[in-house]
Amino acid sequence: MPFPLVNSIISWFLKKRIHQIELFLKYPIDVQHEVMTKLLQTAKRTEYGRQFGFRDIESYEDFARNVPIRQYESFEPLIERSRKGEQNIFWPTHITWFAKSSGTTNAKSKFIPVSDESLEYCHFKAGKDMLCLYINNNEEANLFTGKGLRLGGSSDVYHDNGSYFGDLSAIIIENMPFWADFSSAPKMETALMSEWEAKMEAILDETVDENITSLAGVPSWMLVLLNRVLERTNKKNLLDVWPNLEVYFHGGVNFNPYREQYKSLIPKSGFKYYETYNASEGFFAIQDRNYSDELLLMLDYGIFYEFIPMSHFKGEDSMAIPLGEVKLGVNYAIVITTNGGLWRYLIGDTVKFTSINPYRIKITGRTKHHINVFGEELIIENTEDALKQACEKTNATIKDYTVGPIFMNGTENGGHEWIIEFVTPPSNLKYFTEMLDNALKSINSDYEAKRYSNMTLKMPVVHSARKDLFYDWLRKKKKLGGQNKIPRLSNSRDMIEELLKL
Repeated sequence: MPFPLVNSIISWFLKKRIHQIELFLKYPIDVQHEVMTKLLQTAKRTEYGRQFGFRDIESYEDFARNVPIRQYESFEPLIERSRKGEQNIFWPTHITWFAKSSGTTNAKSKFIPVSDESLEYCHFKAGKDMLCLYINNNEEANLFTGKGLRLGGSSDVYHDNGSYFGDLSAIIIENMPFWADFSSAPKMETALMSEWEAKMEAILDETVDENITSLAGVPSWMLVLLNRVLERTNKKNLLDVWPNLEVYFHGGVNFNPYREQYKSLIPKSGFKYYETYNASEGFFAIQDRNYSDELLLMLDYGIFYEFIPMSHFKGEDSMAIPLGEVKLGVNYAIVITTNGGLWRYLIGDTVKFTSINPYRIKITGRTKHHINVFGEELIIENTEDALKQACEKTNATIKDYTVGPIFMNGTENGGHEWIIEFVTPPSNLKYFTEMLDNALKSINSDYEAKRYSNMTLKMPVVHSARKDLFYDWLRKKKKLGGQNKIPRLSNSRDMIEELLKL
């Protein structure tokens, strides 16, 4: 069958979904109430459903009163039982897959249950919707005359006690329908390779001579691969390699630091960038318009949404509100109830609504300070623990510190820049830096993955600050006093640059 005909047929099939999307755009609150009711009915005979009286819940008010808000730490014992083979604990259908991701707890990683329903009606449905929305906005799109280059994370899948766990991208690729694999590159065996250097070379072998029409992946990882493509082919830009490239679907980290580098790599005036918002816990939002920085909240994926104003955030003791009560411009923590068995679960992300007709959002960050420029999800708990370990190994003590990103520049990798004011400095700052880096890798699996072979993150840069540097900075900001604290982690370089000048 000729490629243009294939493109027309697949495009027609995907665009049929637009009518269902229009339904939740028109009746968002009704659709969300229906999702909540269906989830409760489905799980009413589970252990969790019996414990919290799902059978008796008839309204949102009942739901909020009966079912507690939970963070991962509180839900983890149930997940661990499920990983050991117990079923019908928090979701009635058999759960054998768990998405492994770096946590915000003492544990090195979180294990998020992935049910068949969440794969089929959330993750796969969202993948089709991403293409549907793009094609609906771009009648001239020719995505399916070629292939989409996908780049997942670390893709080892492990078997343990009758269950499987791995990176979400590996789980999705393992369970991907044949039609999606057919239109993607590299092939499944390559996409699931665990050794990153070998995997990069294999992807290059498979794709440089393909007709690649789209890209999909995390910006920091994709940038590494695309620079390798230019090195391999000795071309000036990607259009010399893939002249029919038309769109990049990206998510996972803030795209703004990478935008100019991508424009340099793909110098095409009509090239499109489409952002997605997905996580191990579910797929939440998709950019639904060309050249927009807002994401449409997808309301019919089997996820019921609630929101906590960050001005009143108290973790599990917070009071949440349903979608119908949100206001524009307020920073909210997201609470989700899902068809993977997570009930009123705090995922740790924060968003603001930019529109309520329809409901569009921007991702604003995390409920805790963090650095996630490269997908490393570095939080204060990680840095505090790592500093403690490094100080113990070098007999150093610390007064104050802050950390910011070193953004990628061309083929030069990014990293983290630390400014530390020591009370007792280490005798060898280079050794201290190595111990700090090793500790972070042992604490945070996402950081460890990005540091692998210096592929995305290089060794941290650590400056030993002069005495009273942070005090002088606070004084300059007119923020001296007990309630003013040094920001520990930031996704921008503003504070790092100010301190370096001081």
